[in-house]
Order: sequence, then C-alpha cells, then structure tokens
Amino acid sequence: MSVQEKIRQTVTGHPVVLFMKGTPQFPQCGFSANAVQLLKLSGVNAFAAINVLSDPDIRQGIKEFSNWPTIPQLYVGGEFVGGSDIMREMYETGELSKMLAGVGAIPSVA
Repeated sequence: MSVQEKIRQTVTGHPVVLFMKGTPQFPQCGFSANAVQLLKLSGVNAFAAINVLSDPDIRQGIKEFSNWPTIPQLYVGGEFVGGSDIMREMYETGELSKMLAGVGAIPSVA
C-alpha cells in the first residue's frame, strides 16, 4: 500500500485525525502541543494522533496529501482543516466546536 493510500485510509477511517510531532501525551513542538490543547478545550476526548516523527514517509507524504507544508495537520470527517493557527482561529469563533460536533467527536453545540 502506498503512503498516500495509508494516509487516505487514516483520515477517512477516523472522525478526527491529527498528524503531529510527538504524541498527545508528549508533543514534540509547540504547535503540536497547541493543536492537542485546542482539541481538548473543544471537548474532544479521543482522536487519532499520528506521530510524523516516527515515520519519515508519512511526514513527507502528509504534506503532499494536503498540499500544506507544515505539521500539525487536522482532519475532521475526512476533510483537511488546517494547522494550529487555523485551529486557534476556528476555536475562538466557535467554528471548530461546531465542526467537531458535526462528526460526533463532541456533543452538539447550539
């Protein structure tokens, strides 16, 4: 299976996927730590976290898959959302919570 197919299966097989540096328990960069924190603040208790530092092919492949040059990368409902700056903006406007509720990752928000 190609790296691109592996990535496609991952992002479509889970409601919320975060490609990050490190793990949710031990992020390896500030942006990844920020992304994890925003998901937790939004009420997400469980999400698929892919440590790109453990697989150089995935690390490069996800950049090609999304046509986005940086990590972390968030996918919700199989769709690319963005990195930690976009997540922060969406969190502040309430859009992130609505999106996460839409895929059943958190209880619905009004």
